[in-house]
Amino acid sequence: MNAAAPLPIPVFNGSIKDAYTRAIEAVEPVLVTVSVHTDDRGWSFMNLFQGVMSPRGQANYSVQHPGVIKAWHRHRDQTDFWLCVSGHIKVGVHRDDDTTWMAVVGEKRPGVVVIPPPLWHGAATVGHVPAGLLYYVTQAYDPANPDEERRAFDSVPGFPWHAQHR
Repeated sequence: MNAAAPLPIPVFNGSIKDAYTRAIEAVEPVLVTVSVHTDDRGWSFMNLFQGVMSPRGQANYSVQHPGVIKAWHRHRDQTDFWLCVSGHIKVGVHRDDDTTWMAVVGEKRPGVVVIPPPLWHGAATVGHVPAGLLYYVTQAYDPANPDEERRAFDSVPGFPWHAQHR
């Protein structure tokens, strides 16, 4: 059985706070484009998580080696906000009704992917350099009661984790 091709993650052109509300209400991922602020000193992303951060949340940074697939997992309660700041990742998001989304984000396509519960999600590094993922979660990790469920990376039939040569 061939699964339908993943849908593109919808781009949202409002604030991150409004994108968060939209993602929660629709139970769908949202991609918020990010502006790069550049001057003669370098570049930066500014005010990325303004309006969604709370004392219960947690900011993290991870590096994923080329060819690595980290998928699938989901949360009961927390929303994830992902920004790939170096390299590129292919983001996969899946809902139990078999709707699946995909986007490639990173240095050349900066954006914050908002992933509400209970959507399955994961990432694969694309390209030949490690990918650096800065992410904010609305609830800090609790090792005594993890808000996480996992399944195999190949458990969503036909999801194209690897490069699609065209």
